[in-house]
Amino acid sequence: MQQQEIEIAILPDGRVEYTIKGVKGSACENISALLEQLGKVQTQQHTGEYYEQESDAHIAIGGH
Repeated sequence: MQQQEIEIAILPDGRVEYTIKGVKGSACENISALLEQLGKVQTQQHTGEYYEQESDAHIAIGGH
């Protein structure tokens, strides 16, 4: 089984950025939905794994 990771960065201005690694296809959207509860999504960018069968996503969330 491939390792799955979530890389989270909290920026000085309070924004949170995260990258989901090792999840292919739209399966990462379930993980993203959970993390999006942290705040309003400002931008979302899919990585190459998202377009593979079964996703890496980089999403920036604004602080409260």
